[in-house]
Amino acid sequence: MKKIKYILCIIVFVTSIFLGNQNTQAANVTQCSIALPITTGLIGSDNSAKTFFLNMPSGVTSTSIVASTLRYNGNNVVIGNPSVENGKIKITLKGTENIKTLDNIEGYRASYTAMYTTTIYNSIWLYSDGRRWQINEYDENNNRMKTKDVNAADGYPSRNPPRTVVTAGPFQDKDYLKWYNGSATEVIDSADIIQSSITPVLYDNSPYVSTPPKFKNGRIIINYYIPNLVPYEPEPNDGLSGKAEGRKYFAYASYYYKATAKLTTYSYGGVVTLDYNLPTEPTLTSSVTILKPNPNPTRFENTDVPVQLSLMGTLAAYTDTSNISEWVFYAKEKGVESTLQTKKDYTKTLTSNRPFDFIIPKLRITSDNYRQEYDLTVTVRFTRPVVTSTGTINSLSERVGAIVEVYKNTPTIEIPPPVIPNASVGKPPVAVIMVPDTVKAGEEFVMSGGGSYDPDGTIKDYSWNTPGIGDIVIGSHSTTWYPVSSIGENNIGLTVTDNEGMTGSTGKFITVIEPLPEARLQIQGTKKQNRKVTLHSTSTSPTRYPLKDELTRITISAVSGGTSSDIKYSGSLDGVKDKDVLFKQPGTYKATIYVENTLGYSATNSITFDIQPDKSPMIYFSLQSTVYRNPDQGNKAIISIDDMSFSPDSDLISRRLWEYRYDSDNDGTFEDEPWIVFSDANLHRLNLEVNEVGKYEVKVTEFEEFGQPTIDEFVTAGDRKSASSYTSKDSQPLNQRVVDVKNRAPQGDWAW
Repeated sequence: MKKIKYILCIIVFVTSIFLGNQNTQAANVTQCSIALPITTGLIGSDNSAKTFFLNMPSGVTSTSIVASTLRYNGNNVVIGNPSVENGKIKITLKGTENIKTLDNIEGYRASYTAMYTTTIYNSIWLYSDGRRWQINEYDENNNRMKTKDVNAADGYPSRNPPRTVVTAGPFQDKDYLKWYNGSATEVIDSADIIQSSITPVLYDNSPYVSTPPKFKNGRIIINYYIPNLVPYEPEPNDGLSGKAEGRKYFAYASYYYKATAKLTTYSYGGVVTLDYNLPTEPTLTSSVTILKPNPNPTRFENTDVPVQLSLMGTLAAYTDTSNISEWVFYAKEKGVESTLQTKKDYTKTLTSNRPFDFIIPKLRITSDNYRQEYDLTVTVRFTRPVVTSTGTINSLSERVGAIVEVYKNTPTIEIPPPVIPNASVGKPPVAVIMVPDTVKAGEEFVMSGGGSYDPDGTIKDYSWNTPGIGDIVIGSHSTTWYPVSSIGENNIGLTVTDNEGMTGSTGKFITVIEPLPEARLQIQGTKKQNRKVTLHSTSTSPTRYPLKDELTRITISAVSGGTSSDIKYSGSLDGVKDKDVLFKQPGTYKATIYVENTLGYSATNSITFDIQPDKSPMIYFSLQSTVYRNPDQGNKAIISIDDMSFSPDSDLISRRLWEYRYDSDNDGTFEDEPWIVFSDANLHRLNLEVNEVGKYEVKVTEFEEFGQPTIDEFVTAGDRKSASSYTSKDSQPLNQRVVDVKNRAPQGDWAW
């Protein structure tokens, strides 16, 4: 029989003696302690107080708690008194204040890892004589522009300025500066940044720079070579004569910032103790654990949100496990009957649990804070009615609820004023631009002016000004994109014209960031040993700079429980989006995916998952304890057998081998007797016919077939699980596997 663990619950019987009088704590009162989750990292004065709702320990109901015994032990200050509310223990704590200093806080442009990129050019001019070049550049010592003339070093007229180093000094950019502590989800308020600690950090630069760029005078100083392979564009030639021409020589550098942050955090912890009355009659308690999302609440990532709930039931004040018929678990979205899921467990134990999987569709999450409620019920049913003080019961049920929260930051949407019918004539139209604030280079999006309106007429024409755009925008809206050359801040202009020829204009800025791909990997299939598991890449990249599938690389490693040799697959893990894998041993494994797009931008992501063990069948069959030989059937005894065995992990019982042995010497033991096969036909209901009076032991050996897909080339017959009622003695005691065959007593017929 499995041992039942009451987590964090300690039964204490206390005997106290005062002045010679012995007082014993009531036998049906028990003490219990519940640990509060240790919580840190809450920032700001609004978070200095936190309310916890603690689940009841296994076997404890809210009505059994002695409310006056609720006590908190820990380093926090309790606000008010602990109480029982909606079936949970409610306690409010004032946080313990801590001043925390964080080094190497990183600052990026609007989003995590989005670099600041500056593109600058120097204006170089060839004089009309075709023999001299004028070079314009930045003077870092005097913090101004300067000009110098150099003689041509090639033929006449000169084709290129002589090779030299020029200096550019664009201003450092701090627009949209946002601070992160090592991840996209841990954002640090700029008010907590020590301003004197802010330092720019060079990330990348043009390959033809002469020395690494540096930061000075509030600028980024770039010294780079011209001309040779350095790209340039012609300057406008208006007003030039002779051999004169102008050129723009370009260079770029990208960078981010580092700083130190000093912020206030609050920590919480401790233990709540209480007394509660032990049940005196069969009592069912239930609890639910939210396994996914983790953490809960979770941030919305613009994808469907997977939800996994673990529902557990525990029987208290009851010991007859053989009378447990089944556990039944129900779960659904609150108020939505079509989402109802039902699961059963036929294990004869005092506690049982089952997981449930749901999905919150991303289209459902339209508000800043979305709450999804779930109703769950656990029922235990008995084979025979259980007698209580109020009568008999055939089953017990307990209901519990769970709430999953998803939060996001919704951008502010400009809503134009309502159109007033029959307004006075002569009002100009109003132009409205609707675009994302930030897009990746190469990412397609809709640029729309469809929100524009005319108070006294209709819009007849849309005129767009979109420098640097990939595809021109036509009409009220179009799908378009920005190339990598437009990374940074871009301005958009829209002018609309109404049916009276009047116009209205507006503008907007859109930030274009690097076209970084997103590496994502899903683990599909049955995560159990010797079953097929599919690694499926859901990685993405901006449409115009797609992933190069041949560069995708997947690696799999064993974390614990298994080894690398237990990971089986055919072919290579490189250049594939999907790969079928089989794990020979249960344990924890990690899969990592690397992706790269056509511009060379890459991303990596890892996922850790558990492979569950393949469980053997649970053996249990029923037969009569005593049968009698029947003279009408050749003096044979017929033993009826019903097999109630099952696979605890949903595999298939493919074969049942039935055997018996007879205590021929009537010495009370079967160990010296041979086994005799009487059925190998995979029967779960059958009869055994015997002739001799005495005791017979029945044995069944059951063999499983996989109930889920596998990869045949990596499994053998030995990988299929089996179990025997003889070797699995803990599942069924010997006295439940033995039948006593007797003769019927003679019946007298007296007459005279």
